[in-house]
Amino acid sequence: MYSLNYKVTTSTCESEGRLKLYSALQMMQDCSEMWTDSEPEVKAYFERHNMTQLLASRQVEVMRVPSFKETLTVTTSVYGIKPMFGFRNTFIYDADGQPCYRTWSMGAFVDKAAGKLARIDEASMASLTMEPQLEMNYKDRRISLPKSGGEVCEPIRVLRADIDYNRHLNNANYVRMAMELLPEEFEVKGLRVEYRVAAKLGDVLTPTLYTTDNGAIIVALNIGDQVSAIIEFT
Repeated sequence: MYSLNYKVTTSTCESEGRLKLYSALQMMQDCSEMWTDSEPEVKAYFERHNMTQLLASRQVEVMRVPSFKETLTVTTSVYGIKPMFGFRNTFIYDADGQPCYRTWSMGAFVDKAAGKLARIDEASMASLTMEPQLEMNYKDRRISLPKSGGEVCEPIRVLRADIDYNRHLNNANYVRMAMELLPEEFEVKGLRVEYRVAAKLGDVLTPTLYTTDNGAIIVALNIGDQVSAIIEFT
C-alpha cells in the first residue's frame, strides 16, 4: 500500500468551502502514479520498455465531502493483475481514519511509442505487492449509453492546461468538463468513468447529456463520431 498526506486548501475548494470532486480525483491520481516508486521492479520494467499505465476506468463512492483545512490521507493498493491490466483501490480517509471517498479503478499498460496495449512479464507481475480488495459497492466498469434522448451541448476544446505528461487530456479534466453540465443542485454521490479514446491538445469534445430513469446523469464526450469518455453521475 502506498499513501500520501494532503490538506484541503483554498485552491482545492469550491464556493462553499468543500473539497472539489475534481481535486479529490487529482489526489487519487497522484497517489496512484507515485505508487510505482514503491514497486521498483515494475518501475524499472516500464522504464526499460518505454511503457506507462493509463487509467481505463474508475468508480467513486462519495461517503463524505471534506471541508477547508481538513487533513486527509490518500492510499492506493493493487488487488489484481493481468498481463495488460491492473486493478486497484484508492481511498481517501479523514483525520479519524474514516473513508471520505472509496474507489476502484482499472489501469491499462501501454507502449508509449506505439500508443497500444503492452504486456508486462511474469516476473514483474510476481514482484508486485498484492493487497486485499477493499469493501465498496463494485459496479461494472462498462457504462451503457441510452439509445435515444441525449441532449447535445456546446463543444469543448482541449487546451494546453488540460494536458498531462502523457500528452493526453488529464483524466480528472474529463470529469471537470462533464460536471459543468450538471444542474447546480445536483449533489454527486457516485461516479463512474470509462475512458475509451484519449483526447489530445486541440481536439474538440462534443458532450451529449442523458438523464436515466433512476435519476443518474450520463455525459458522453465525443471526438467526431468516436466516444472519448463516458461519465456517469449518481
